Amino acid sequence: MKATLQPLYLPGRNEREQNEFEAQIDILKSMYGGEADFLPAIPLGQEIPTEADAAVLPQLIGSAFSQKDVFRAVNKPFIALTSQFGTVEMWDWEIVSFLREEAGCTVFSPYTVELAKVILRALGCKSAMRKGIRFLMFQDSPGEGMQSGIFKRFYWWEEQCTRQMEDVFGVKIIYRSYKELNARAEDISDGRAQEASADWDVPMEGVNCANYLKAVKLYLAVKDTMKEVGDVQGVGANCLNESFHSGTTPCLAWNMLFEKDNILWVCEGDTVTLISKFIVYSALCRPLMMTNIYPFLVGMAALKHEKIDEFPKVPDPDNHALGVHCGYFGLAPQSFCSRWMLRPKVLEIVNDNALMVDCEMQAGPITLAKIHPNMKKMIIIEASIDGYEQYPGSDCRNGALIRFVNNNGHEIMQTLCSHHALIIKGRCTHELLQLSRVFGFESTVL
Repeated sequence: MKATLQPLYLPGRNEREQNEFEAQIDILKSMYGGEADFLPAIPLGQEIPTEADAAVLPQLIGSAFSQKDVFRAVNKPFIALTSQFGTVEMWDWEIVSFLREEAGCTVFSPYTVELAKVILRALGCKSAMRKGIRFLMFQDSPGEGMQSGIFKRFYWWEEQCTRQMEDVFGVKIIYRSYKELNARAEDISDGRAQEASADWDVPMEGVNCANYLKAVKLYLAVKDTMKEVGDVQGVGANCLNESFHSGTTPCLAWNMLFEKDNILWVCEGDTVTLISKFIVYSALCRPLMMTNIYPFLVGMAALKHEKIDEFPKVPDPDNHALGVHCGYFGLAPQSFCSRWMLRPKVLEIVNDNALMVDCEMQAGPITLAKIHPNMKKMIIIEASIDGYEQYPGSDCRNGALIRFVNNNGHEIMQTLCSHHALIIKGRCTHELLQLSRVFGFESTVL
């Protein structure tokens, strides 16, 4: 998913500037060849090929101030990468500001290499999605199954939502039967499952061999279906609401798909979260996961659902939340976690033989993010994991204690657009804002 960049040079350059331009192109190709392909350089004003995702400015000179209308006519974003270190030169801030304010151009001026890579990866992701990237979702009759009073409320199962995602991003969401997937898994032999998982390093407690092999077989059935569909970049299933179709859960399958094939996943068939996860991970390449967010301000509605009596005692409860999904913190790949263990299921609505992951990401700064269901906004919440809380016998055996670092819990309650959120490791607001500019999202930072 590389971006395609069109280098532009400005009129009026002398021989020294021409040599410096060519040297800068070589520097940029060396530094960003993993994120972008560079087309042959052309002068500003020449028509830019349609395959270019952005115009890169390796050099800025004073003639830019007389080219306002020419810049304005370029129907592409610009990226100023003018220093020998692959970032914007501080001497170019005047020209960058002029292009933004006077010519009305979208100009990215990354001041770190990593920020430049985020912008380039976001451009590559946006371009790849427009070419019809496929996401595979397993479901039959969403909302009609277990806990229908909850599951019938979710926008991601509406045809309107699917059409909107496909129209906005250009992706294709392919639906297949969850019931048929599980029948396919049952037909897989123990021998094939044992052979496929022979080299897996999966920590387990309380999991017997038969239940483990059920989970491996589901992984193989998903892989077989993906091969038939072709070019699948993300998967998911209506695993809880239609759990009666399955003798297990796809938690192990999703983990192994990422660890072995770098395929992203989503729980509960939430395609909006899958789109969010795909975009954020493609651009930032940071550890991330999805979970349910239960702000303490929700009160008994959250406590009853998780079968716990009270939230942890903290000095400022209005600015805290629990991160809990399917009995534990949620599902994250082994490589993203400081602790990871496959355990027997917790939730009553899944099969007695089902499995779940009990994992933890390292405590410390995190960023919560998700694309709004209108596909026009990104909600960004600066937070921290302050530890983990255990409630034996509940649906929160090990949940993350999340603190909103800007002390704005009430404002967050008025802004949240879903109970599902992405937890991204580290403080990455500035990176998410650049990603949002690439995709044209409005950004709300809390």
